[in-house]
Amino acid sequence: MSDIVFRCRFDAPVTPLPHPWEHTVGSCHAPLALRADWQAQLRRCREELGFRHVRFHGLLCDDVGTLVRHHGRLVYSFFNADRIVDFLLSIGMRPFVELSFMPVVLASGPETVFSYHANVTPPADPRAWAELIGRLAEHWVERYGRDEVRRWPFEVWNEPNLRAFWAGTQADYFELYRHTVTALKAVDAAIPVGGPSTAANAWVEEFLDFCAREGLPADFVSTHHYPNDPLWSEKQDTESELAGGRRGILAEWTRAAQRQARGKPLYYTEWNASSNPRYPRQDEPYAAAFVVKTVLEAAGLVDCYSYWTFSDLFEEGYFPSVPFHGGFGLLNLHGIPKPTYRAFELLYRLGEEQLPVEGVHETVDAWAVRRGDSLMVLLTNHALPRQPIETRRVRVELEGAPEPRAAWVERIDERHANAKASWQELGEPEYPDNATLARLEEASRLVREPQPWSRDGSTLRLDLDLPPHAVAAVTLEFPPSPISKVPAR
Repeated sequence: MSDIVFRCRFDAPVTPLPHPWEHTVGSCHAPLALRADWQAQLRRCREELGFRHVRFHGLLCDDVGTLVRHHGRLVYSFFNADRIVDFLLSIGMRPFVELSFMPVVLASGPETVFSYHANVTPPADPRAWAELIGRLAEHWVERYGRDEVRRWPFEVWNEPNLRAFWAGTQADYFELYRHTVTALKAVDAAIPVGGPSTAANAWVEEFLDFCAREGLPADFVSTHHYPNDPLWSEKQDTESELAGGRRGILAEWTRAAQRQARGKPLYYTEWNASSNPRYPRQDEPYAAAFVVKTVLEAAGLVDCYSYWTFSDLFEEGYFPSVPFHGGFGLLNLHGIPKPTYRAFELLYRLGEEQLPVEGVHETVDAWAVRRGDSLMVLLTNHALPRQPIETRRVRVELEGAPEPRAAWVERIDERHANAKASWQELGEPEYPDNATLARLEEASRLVREPQPWSRDGSTLRLDLDLPPHAVAAVTLEFPPSPISKVPAR
């Protein structure tokens, strides 16, 4: 007998399942977008995972050259910014424009963050900042067209509630927002602008109160969260922080933020399994199970759920060399998919008609989602670090389901779609050659295996084992029926 039983009526009324995780994905900072390997990895994510926008820091930093002082005069150059946008449009993506950080020539102080020394101080003259924002927007409207730029969200700054990213006060940030949104709307009132782009759901109500009081538009609310939300530092014990947390905490925080957003679109523009860019579990099946559970719990609550980040090409602290170093990315330095990448691959293949599933368990969750004449049953076995979890025998009962013409399962766990485990078996080479990379790519793949099924009257039964920190996706294809005609992706 199975440990756990989930039940689902095949002909039950469906509810819409939006895909907010496909809206945007995160990256490191703007200059990396000019690298060929970054571009190749993002192109793959677009094609295989369906992401539509990419968000990154530092578009206005000096290393992009957007505004500098040369021989005593201000020099505006949108050349590098345009090269980035040109590439995104060429692959069917768009920018999610984070307006940061402060050009040194406009800065009120010397404080910086990250290895690329991004200035985090308010502008010495807010009017000069507004001039920059207005010129950039005017240039993009002229170059790409008004209708195109209206499809790019513009977010003001990054995590201004954290001292590391904003040397000013909350009032200083609100003034920055005032000047920014005014400059953008002067170019085109239909350009979408929002904030406060804070960590940990902070300032949302205060931000909306400020905008209402001052008569300023806020087209969306944006914030970030991680299950161990303090800003990461070298001394941080991520494993202990997560172990002391609550399973499903991000869903709790998302529901709270949705209430605070007052009906405006809610954009989470950063989230991950932790806030630590060197956390080993982010390369492992643990993170894949976390991703699937978290994404599906957020699906009806948010309009954008942007995973941070798509690639380990990431240099906020230093540029790494170890292929699997616990980075944020879905792809490692060499473009090898991690288990999280394969989780998003499964999510992209999900339909948009969700059937209700009965059954509750401490670590195992189940979803049933229909697309056309197929049904995917998605299962996770997830617990936070150091919390109880073990292999579970799971049964899924589909009442009223017809006999499938094909059934298969794809797995992510220690033995499936786990390139890091193969890398470890090969001795953890720091600089793998092409033959090794080919082996790792193969080890990362989702593999279709036949899924047995049985019948008990009108009920179709699926039985399978689910190891700790695992994802299993069972796809059932049925003969054509008039129930649904949603086209396959």
